[in-house]
Amino acid sequence: MSANGWLQILLLFAILLLLTRPLGHYLARVFERESTILDPVFSPVERLLYRLCGIDAQAEMTWIEYGLALLAFSLVSMLLLYLLQRLQLWLPLNPEHLPAVPGLLALNTAASFTTNTNWQAYTPETTMSYLTQMAGLAYHNFASAAVGLAVAAAVIRGIARREQQTLGNFWVDLTRVTFRVLLPGAFVLALILVSQGVVQNLRPYDTAHLVQPTAAQSTQRIAQGPVASQEAIKELGTNGGGFFNANSAHPFENPTPLTNFLEILAILLLPAALTATLGRITGSPRHGWAVFAAMSVFFFAGILVAYWAESAPNPLWHSVSQHASVSQSGGNMEGKEVRFGIANSSLFAVATTDTSCGAVNSMHDSFTPLGGLVVLTNMLLGEVVFGGVGSGIYGMIIFVVLAVFIAGLMVGRTPEYLGKKIEAYDVKMAMLYTLIFPLIVLTSAAISLLLPHLGLSSLNNSGPHGLTEILYAYTSAAANNGSAFAGLNANTDWYNLTLAFAMLAGRFLMIVPVLALAGNLASKRYTPPSQGTFPVTTPLFAVLLVSVILIVVALTFFPALSLGPVLEHLLLHAGHSF
Repeated sequence: MSANGWLQILLLFAILLLLTRPLGHYLARVFERESTILDPVFSPVERLLYRLCGIDAQAEMTWIEYGLALLAFSLVSMLLLYLLQRLQLWLPLNPEHLPAVPGLLALNTAASFTTNTNWQAYTPETTMSYLTQMAGLAYHNFASAAVGLAVAAAVIRGIARREQQTLGNFWVDLTRVTFRVLLPGAFVLALILVSQGVVQNLRPYDTAHLVQPTAAQSTQRIAQGPVASQEAIKELGTNGGGFFNANSAHPFENPTPLTNFLEILAILLLPAALTATLGRITGSPRHGWAVFAAMSVFFFAGILVAYWAESAPNPLWHSVSQHASVSQSGGNMEGKEVRFGIANSSLFAVATTDTSCGAVNSMHDSFTPLGGLVVLTNMLLGEVVFGGVGSGIYGMIIFVVLAVFIAGLMVGRTPEYLGKKIEAYDVKMAMLYTLIFPLIVLTSAAISLLLPHLGLSSLNNSGPHGLTEILYAYTSAAANNGSAFAGLNANTDWYNLTLAFAMLAGRFLMIVPVLALAGNLASKRYTPPSQGTFPVTTPLFAVLLVSVILIVVALTFFPALSLGPVLEHLLLHAGHSF
């Protein structure tokens, strides 16, 4: 670890902190249909769109209606993306004449981008045409992020409203966050990326003649395309699907230290700002900052461990160097870009797994066991630090409800959350949410481990590292993260099907209890706080919230982690590798 590395990390967090409040308040204005600076541009467009689609913008929906509209929109979007992939050979903007995407891979990809997971079991530049990238994948980068923001808006309204049965209008929320948040933000970021050298064109691939040709190869195809436009929404919408297989380690996606810094900031920006949105809409800004503080504790804990672990020399090399009079300097650089180094690689890895982004500028499979433990644990926390766009804040609210419930049990009072009594139904929905995720991850991983001809046939590593690779794949899918640990070829019939199921279940089965909880909270009457009410605006609450999250995750996943990265760390120091 170095002072320069920590300076960059602290600078990023300082800028994030400065932007959280103003952007969070802007999001609140968008959610609450208040006037914004972009009204003259987008209000006429929105009204025209509502008229063409037959949407009554003034009508509101119950949580059931809201959920059904969300599911219908997502289902149609997924089917259209599947068809686009299957027909791309006969469609325009395919200068490389790429064939149709195979059926199960197309299904997996459609599920992936619809759920904001952006898991890629394929090599993008040799699989997807420009049309599929733009009209299919980039569209879903906007749509899936907008769905997450819409759900966040509905949940926050549910907390703020009193004795009401509705949570807003899904179609209005979807439209407003797309036009007033995601489109302008991605447009500005894309222009900055282009200025730094990120590619943006529709040209056919170039052919380069190798300086040192071999008998097998004398030329190389240089892929390019509309990269900057997809890169911007990929990070801002916590999507993560790269235009190139190397993702943000590719110089056409992430060419300079400035683009690397801005991409990390873009990943964290909207999820962090939603804590201020929560505080403003509910009328309790201090509660929003308490949630932000809890998220920040996990963020810095992950950075500290990952940066320390990756800065240390490989213990196997260290034991060899003692006998060979050589030493390893610079820490574990395997799988990392030299132009980013360990500090920025560790920071990017923690940021992308704290959120549901999944973009990478280094290969997580090459991290040390403890570095791999950090990125895996970040996702096992439930993507609540800072979480995906929208999904992070509503996932954290689930843990807030559990924390308030536990506090109420400790003092012997009916638990209350911002003037709403937390009752049996609320706790049931919160527990249902927390149980779905481990059920998907652990069951899917266990079945894959028990079926060697299906789950283990494409695994490149044995022992605890191989277990980590499988566990990471299902965790990434169910958490809608999309990053890959590598070492596992997931482009098989088994993994295309099971990971598609994990992605869909991890997104939509978990949204249902969240909306149900929000609908129930909205219908409650307001209860003024008393001397026995546990405050949710204090450092003590933030500590309790952090503790509840740690306890839930530790009780659920520690056995699996102890057989994976923890065991690998111990064996590595004993002289074993996998």
